[in-house]
Amino acid sequence: MQKKTTILTLASASLAASLLLAGCSSTPAETPATDSTSAPSSDVSTEANTADEMFAMMMIEHHQQAVEMSDIILAKDDVASEVADLAQRIKDAQGPEIDRMNSWLETWGASDMSGMDHGASMDGMLSEEDLQALEAADGPTASKLFLQQMIEHHEGAVKMAETQLSEGKNPDALELAQQIIDAQTVEIQEMRDLLDTL
Repeated sequence: MQKKTTILTLASASLAASLLLAGCSSTPAETPATDSTSAPSSDVSTEANTADEMFAMMMIEHHQQAVEMSDIILAKDDVASEVADLAQRIKDAQGPEIDRMNSWLETWGASDMSGMDHGASMDGMLSEEDLQALEAADGPTASKLFLQQMIEHHEGAVKMAETQLSEGKNPDALELAQQIIDAQTVEIQEMRDLLDTL
């Protein structure tokens, strides 16, 4: 009887260990799927409407200009350190968002529409002359000009994101729109405060 009990106990312990190991071994395989941007897009691709597609296409272009503006500032000497730090943060945040939205467009089959020129219809976009003025300015002047231009640029992005929240359907795109509103509203206030100190 004791021998039978011992066998059962060992069998139970073995089963428990197997389950524990199985649970541990599956965790790494599941984690990337949860964290990756392509998996959620794949799951909700059929839920994307025209507003989602337009939001992604236009925000990609909008973000690309913000990155370009940031690159101009980061390449200059004598830029206020707080402004350079902000430019780097904007670049670090918006670069991955561009990749994410490009992935969505590909998943949605909307990438063939990406050649359209939306610049004129987007709030906050700088003209070529505006960009040239930023590039030509010396460090201290460029610091102020960058803040003034980026405030307007961010305000345009917030408006676009608000439109997405009211007209969009895709959960990932709606989530990103809210993140843009939250992050860029904070940055707008930060830039206004910085302007007062320069």
